[in-house]
Amino acid sequence: MAKPIIEAQDLTKIYKMGNQEVRALNGVSFDILENEYIAIMGPSGSGKSTMMNLVGCLDTPTSGEYILNNQDVSKLDDAELAEVRNREIGFVFQTFNLLPRRDCMSNVELPLIYAGIKTDERHNRSKKTLERVGLGDRIDHKPNELSGGQRQRVAIARALVNNPSILLADEPTGNLDSTTGDEIMMLFEELYRAGNTILLVTHEDDIAEHARRIIRLRDGEIESDVDVDEPVLENKEIQITT
Repeated sequence: MAKPIIEAQDLTKIYKMGNQEVRALNGVSFDILENEYIAIMGPSGSGKSTMMNLVGCLDTPTSGEYILNNQDVSKLDDAELAEVRNREIGFVFQTFNLLPRRDCMSNVELPLIYAGIKTDERHNRSKKTLERVGLGDRIDHKPNELSGGQRQRVAIARALVNNPSILLADEPTGNLDSTTGDEIMMLFEELYRAGNTILLVTHEDDIAEHARRIIRLRDGEIESDVDVDEPVLENKEIQITT
């Protein structure tokens, strides 16, 4: 049986704005198992960005418990959170967040530098990960020499290179046209089938439909948490171009 990677119990996050308090999350509880593919959905102000920040160890809850791979990260300080992030979480953002003056290899190996990995191993792992996402022939290209879809695949390679426990993608197709977005979602499908755990934050139903479980938030609470049927992919012949 798959083990829980994440165990969240009664997570609450309150932001103070002057004399007012904004309750962004209100006692949210959920588990995420190894090799799940989950979409988090909700309207603006529902709490999905706050949940992403807590799951990604970018912030800590006001109250509640968050266990990540058997470690309670609820009360860690900023330095400890940064260490956990680099070890456990691979981030993919809508805006790619690549260093414009660095080539693909240098962008992908950044998490390995923070982890203290030696140069030869960094290069080897970065090259293999770029090959895995279909960019083996673009290693020395800079972001401005790549298409939007290729830049997102560099970002995915960077997220994967440290073999994280969970891949956290925030609106990963938001800056892409629909065809390129389909290619990226097919890549996520391949990563899921290879055993990766994926948490996808999106407001688009057609993107969420790629997941196997959908958590919907409203007003800081979980409105629904349902398993969904496996998407039909056989008829979608999408060639990931390089």
